[in-house]
Order: sequence, then C-alpha cells, then structure tokens
Amino acid sequence: MRIAELVTAIIIALSSIYLMWKSGEGPSWDPTAVRFANIGINVDNSGPGSGFWPFWLAAAMLVAAIAVMVNWHLRATPESRSEEVYLDSYGKRMLLTVCGGLIAFLILIRFIGFYGAIPLFLFYYIYFLGRHSLLAAIAISAAVPVFCFFFFDVAMRIVLPKGYLDPLFIPLYDIFL
Repeated sequence: MRIAELVTAIIIALSSIYLMWKSGEGPSWDPTAVRFANIGINVDNSGPGSGFWPFWLAAAMLVAAIAVMVNWHLRATPESRSEEVYLDSYGKRMLLTVCGGLIAFLILIRFIGFYGAIPLFLFYYIYFLGRHSLLAAIAISAAVPVFCFFFFDVAMRIVLPKGYLDPLFIPLYDIFL
C-alpha cells in the first residue's frame, strides 16, 4: 500500500506538470496580446485564454500530489504506514472488469459514437458491476445521453462523435439548431 501511494502521487504530479504545459498551447494564440491569458493574467482586457481552467486545475492537482508525497514521507496517514498488499485477487479482478468495460466503451465510441456507447457503458456499469435495479440502470442509461446531447450539441454547440449513428441526428439538428 505504501509504495502504491507514492507511485500514484508521482504519476499524478507528472500528469499535472504535463497538463499545465499543454494548457498553454491554444489553437490560435496572439503572442503579443494573449501571451499570459492562459494562466489567468489579463493582458489588454483580453480575458483568460482557453487554457485558464486546465492550467489552474492541474496546478491544484500538483499541489495535492505534493501533499500526498509529503504525508508519505512523514508517514502521517494510515496508508503511508501500511505494509499491506495494494490489490488482492478480488481487487485485481474488479480492476480488470472496470478497465475492460472502459476500453470497450472507448472502442465503441469510434463505431456507434458517444451517444450510442455511453448508454451501453452506463448500463454495464450500473446494472452488472453496481448491481443496482434494472429500472435504475435503464433510466440513467437513457437520461444521461439525452442530457449530454442537449447540453453539448444544442446548448454549447460542441459536437460529440456520432459514429455510424450520425444520420439519426440530422432530424434533431433540424429541430434544435
């Protein structure tokens, strides 16, 4: 457990540094006016750039990872003092089950799009892994894609991948856009 905590904190810290770096790469930066807007410095009343939130969220994540490393070094938490095995056989099986479902979800996005893959993944996760009722699994699996469609595609005008289901959305675009 102790080594797993340190390794996880290091991976999160490195990921945070990478995300902070990548948040400064906007699609169309004006190097004279918006050079520092991505990290929250307002230049020429231009406002924050597209990397503002990713930078500061990654910075907070880095601070949290450093705090975990300090606690690990000081052995200040029960986890940092634990010599137990990180994953037993049940934990490994559950990790593979969840990761397998997530990988299948990501592959399905390519073919049936986000709105086809998310209800399947949610149903799998809620009904089979979470062992919740069939009614709850169906209700959530049906409601989340509808909410996501109206939030992303209609309200925010952010088009999510549709895969081979794209022709089914043409009438919806005619109605709502």
